[in-house]
Amino acid sequence: MDYFLTEEQVMIRDLARQIAEEKIVPVRRELDEKEEFPWDIMKVIAQADLFGLFIPEEYGGLGKGSFELCIAVEELSRACLGVSTTYAANALGAYPILLFGSDEQKKKYLPDIASGKRLVAFGLTEANAGSDAAGIQTTAKLAGNEYVLNGTKQWITNGGEAEVYTIIALTDKTKGPRGASAFIVEKGTPGFTFGKKEEKMGIRASSTTELIFENCRIPKENIISKEGVGFIVAMKTLDNSRGGVGAQGVGVAQGAFDEAVKFARQRVQFGHPIISFQAVQHMLADMATDIEAARALVYAVARFIDSGAKDVTKESAMAKVFATDVGMRVTTNAVQVMGGSGYMKEYPVEKMMRDAKILQIYEGTNQIQRNVIGQALMKKQK
Repeated sequence: MDYFLTEEQVMIRDLARQIAEEKIVPVRRELDEKEEFPWDIMKVIAQADLFGLFIPEEYGGLGKGSFELCIAVEELSRACLGVSTTYAANALGAYPILLFGSDEQKKKYLPDIASGKRLVAFGLTEANAGSDAAGIQTTAKLAGNEYVLNGTKQWITNGGEAEVYTIIALTDKTKGPRGASAFIVEKGTPGFTFGKKEEKMGIRASSTTELIFENCRIPKENIISKEGVGFIVAMKTLDNSRGGVGAQGVGVAQGAFDEAVKFARQRVQFGHPIISFQAVQHMLADMATDIEAARALVYAVARFIDSGAKDVTKESAMAKVFATDVGMRVTTNAVQVMGGSGYMKEYPVEKMMRDAKILQIYEGTNQIQRNVIGQALMKKQK
């Protein structure tokens, strides 16, 4: 379908696609098997200025928005979700600064983020605070001109590799979620270390680690906005980033679909290519329709976010839940269409299927997204 992209948006899409095909596809299996962080590819992405897509021009970015970011994420995801997660999580970590940071904080951090000089990570999840994000236990106590952080964050994407971390911690435990605040913590700060690097079913090129804070002292000015708005910072950040997760779902689905169609045209059974069989045609038809529907929704929501709409929570959740369910369904069906071949590492769809599962889990499980949508509908009823 024609989504009436501008000339500049087409250039962004084509550039991301070229990087995916030339730099990611040849090494994606090796990155997956070795669980190797894709630094060389990140450098190529940085040289292409794709890290600065959503960063305002005054801070060294290209001044585009969520829509352009989704276009780039989708193209990278067609090749490898592990690589695209590394790229997309950088935006996730940057959004708190972009949306709520002071002008001084933006001037200090956004230019390096836009250039790809420094990667960013977002630290919200803990061992006992996943779907229940309000259950965080990491604390930040003001001591003179410094905040002292104590606690552990879990399953943090880009952990250990990123140079800058946006962290949600409690400044007042008695207030529950209203006692949370957001902070900027730099790698190398005394008292800030990394735990184990997780071994995962999929997105194995992406680094996932614990963040450990033991009397970690950061300057008072590293607080984002002010005390007590950390939960708002986190939720607004996720509202802006979930469309990107939807774009990942579209991308991995498209990549798996392309492989399945190519295989079905070449694989001969009973004297005919299997794509000539109605059972296979119906599977491919459903896959193609799902992908186009998911893409249309993700693009529409990204444009809605870029319009400056104040409340995008419901729509962002819809884009995430629908497109990532499509990603899982299409990759699974791609393996089915390709049969035994699809199950083998010789073909990329087994990796795509493993990778796709995380999309239904991170940045809010799809069950939680349905709760979010349902709660929004309840409010409109009143």
